[in-house]
Amino acid sequence: MKPIRIALYQPDIPGNTGTILRLAACLGLGVDLIEPAGFDVSDRNLKRAGMDYLAMAALTRHVNFERFDEGLRLENRRLILASTKAALPYTAFDFQPGDTLLFGRESAGVPENVHERADYRVLIPMVEGQRSINLAVSVAMIVGEALRQTGGFASVFSP
Repeated sequence: MKPIRIALYQPDIPGNTGTILRLAACLGLGVDLIEPAGFDVSDRNLKRAGMDYLAMAALTRHVNFERFDEGLRLENRRLILASTKAALPYTAFDFQPGDTLLFGRESAGVPENVHERADYRVLIPMVEGQRSINLAVSVAMIVGEALRQTGGFASVFSP
């Protein structure tokens, strides 16, 4: 069974990325970082947020979206985009093992060509008038639901 993966499109905030890498390390998930990032990956804030978990994180860096997309297609993975422009709540979506969950840049999301490439788009419903939830929190919410649905937590907690 292919594990769920997390993909970050050109992240802006090193603290969010560090927190996501820590989450991924603790859950045994891989993270794809699609460059360019808005910070140097040796950034002190990234290290502070990720603590000593960064060394355990399965991080794959991609020079651009096209290279990331090539790998995704070779591995036959679905691309699920989290977007405030989506109509389908993430809790109503049927996640599958091997899905790659894509999260956009904190400041701007993803460009239209990335939206078009996504196989599915999901959103986190929010109170009207609110713009967005912190990226690291959004990742945790959606990844948690994907793992719950696919039985992915079993591999984390097996003896």
